[in-house]
Amino acid sequence: MEKIELNKVIHKELMIVDSNAKTKEAIIQELGDLLYKNGFVSNAKTFIDDVYLREEEGETGIGQGVAIPHGKSAAVEKTTVAIAILKQDIEWETLDGEGVKVVIMFAVKDSDANTTHVLLLQQVAILLANDQFINAIKKVTSVDELCNLVLAFQ
Repeated sequence: MEKIELNKVIHKELMIVDSNAKTKEAIIQELGDLLYKNGFVSNAKTFIDDVYLREEEGETGIGQGVAIPHGKSAAVEKTTVAIAILKQDIEWETLDGEGVKVVIMFAVKDSDANTTHVLLLQQVAILLANDQFINAIKKVTSVDELCNLVLAFQ
């Protein structure tokens, strides 16, 4: 199984540190707009609608304060990941019933759905299985620090 180089899908301009979003809807919108503004999705609404379709299939709050919403969508121009660290925990359907502070949103191009998407999820899952990484990501104070952290752990 080939390994996706995270630096090809991790982009500093798709990271937010200290987001003021107070709800799941607000942060999904904020990240969807960010993806659109940076040209990774052609239509924010279409992409966000697809994220909600996936949300209906099951919880994307994986516990330890982390959620991984994802949209496989025709609106996605280039498969990527947008990351937000929230100022305060927000409510989310999670496996452990805790609030969410870190949101890692996958934007997956339809044609990549069964290949890149799976590899990307595996790479991020490996990061999220690492307690050191989880503890560190919740404490980042800048986008540079967040970017360096994600790339350092791959």
